[in-house]
Amino acid sequence: MGKILGFVFKPVRWVLAQIIIFIDWITRPKPLQRSPEKQAEVDKQAAKMALYHFQQCPFCVKTRRQIHRLNLKIDVRDARNDPKWNRELVEEGGRYQVPCLRIEKDDGSVEWMYESSEINDYLEKRFGE
Repeated sequence: MGKILGFVFKPVRWVLAQIIIFIDWITRPKPLQRSPEKQAEVDKQAAKMALYHFQQCPFCVKTRRQIHRLNLKIDVRDARNDPKWNRELVEEGGRYQVPCLRIEKDDGSVEWMYESSEINDYLEKRFGE
């Protein structure tokens, strides 16, 4: 019974995910505008970050919207379809969960932050104006 339900719901989940992605695309917020100097500093800080995500995950969409809104150039890594990012997420981050923000600190240490709300709050506090 479980396999039958999975077979039935997989296409439904796919269609819903496509709708979420489309709605995200048409309602995407405008990026935050900064002075060129301030944007260069933000870009330098964001270069030390990477977001591990799944394209169709609604929580990942939420986090990508925040990244877009804050005008951040954070590397976005597809952990579902790219074996390299999948392996890195599990081996270095410690678990197979997205979204996950990898933050390289100034001292060289790395923090792996999970949960879309936690990531969005962190980005807002660090880069919001």
